[in-house]
Amino acid sequence: MSRAVLSLGSNLGDRLANLRIAIDGLSSALVAVSPVYETAAWGVTDQPDFLNAVCVVDDPATDAWGWLRRGQALENAAGRVRELHWGPRTLDVDVVTVDDVRSDDPELLLPHPGTHERATVLVPWLDIDPDAVVPGRGRADDLLADLDTAGVRRRDDLELR
Repeated sequence: MSRAVLSLGSNLGDRLANLRIAIDGLSSALVAVSPVYETAAWGVTDQPDFLNAVCVVDDPATDAWGWLRRGQALENAAGRVRELHWGPRTLDVDVVTVDDVRSDDPELLLPHPGTHERATVLVPWLDIDPDAVVPGRGRADDLLADLDTAGVRRRDDLELR
């Protein structure tokens, strides 16, 4: 186990700088980084818009739990405070998939629940992996065809690398 897809999001503070904390922290394992997208909040909608991106990382020494811990460490480095589920946050790093690992552990659900119905993840993921597959759900492009993408706005004026 080594290759993972991570979803990044920020809607508090300097959103782009927060995403860069994640990219910088993952630089040794980084394979690809999507463009930045701006999206409305999902879940709890009364909060600022998010900047989102997806990255693919690869490190033979890091398993699924390792990716989770690395993501949590990056969130902490960005000053994340967990007060409200789906609430505003400086940085959110979700482990979307890790190789073909499946997990129903409440702390590490794989593939990440809801991925198949979130254009905020599928759109940027497809930018860097046009053949992306959500394990157990199907091809990301087929899943995206059934979703509303109107609120997913690509921000070509913002770069992570």
